[in-house]
Amino acid sequence: MLSTKPGLGGGVPLPPEGGRGKEGEGGGTVKIVRRPELTFWEKLYLPQILCGLKITFGHFFRNLFLHIAHRFGRLRHLRAGVTIQYPEELRPLMSRYRSRHRLTVREDDTPRCVGCMLCETVCPAKCITIVPGEHPDPNVEKYPIRFDIDLGVCVYCGYCVEVCPEDAIRMDTGILDLAAYSREEMQLDIHELMDPELRKPISECGLDFPHRCEVTGGGMKGSWDAVEGS
Repeated sequence: MLSTKPGLGGGVPLPPEGGRGKEGEGGGTVKIVRRPELTFWEKLYLPQILCGLKITFGHFFRNLFLHIAHRFGRLRHLRAGVTIQYPEELRPLMSRYRSRHRLTVREDDTPRCVGCMLCETVCPAKCITIVPGEHPDPNVEKYPIRFDIDLGVCVYCGYCVEVCPEDAIRMDTGILDLAAYSREEMQLDIHELMDPELRKPISECGLDFPHRCEVTGGGMKGSWDAVEGS
């Protein structure tokens, strides 16, 4: 039996039982790792199977006993194994979990996004599309006329959230049901990003500021006068 190591020109014979490794040409030591041999009972595999069944039945009967006890109002301080009834019941998510995107808004219900294009530039999947427009407020300068995210391409890396200087985009909606029947339904526009509860098809537009409205065929809709009036 030989133990090989690159640079030694072949295999190095194994030392006697309990012996030490052999020094190589470069002064290094070849460490021999022996495969542990199975015992007679381990070769039968039956003890390992019985050990696994013991653990499985232990959990089964413990949970069965506790569930019955809970039915009668007993031992409620001991939690039994439960099945989460999704989608009626949702598992609690970690605070850092990256779920579906949303755009944050200002006090006048306009997006906080200033159209700097940083999120679109840093996105490794190139799934973000932004068309900026001039904002009437010189302190804001720009805003998104169009803001689309293709969830079918997004890798949920969170780079868009980290790079945004205005905290205009977040991934804290807790929405996990991202499945759709077509690729078009996976593409979120500015309506769905500002109101994550919306689902396609969207029947009416509730945005007042000027934007490219896909609900009405992709033309411009809204005015800043409507925003100031509201």
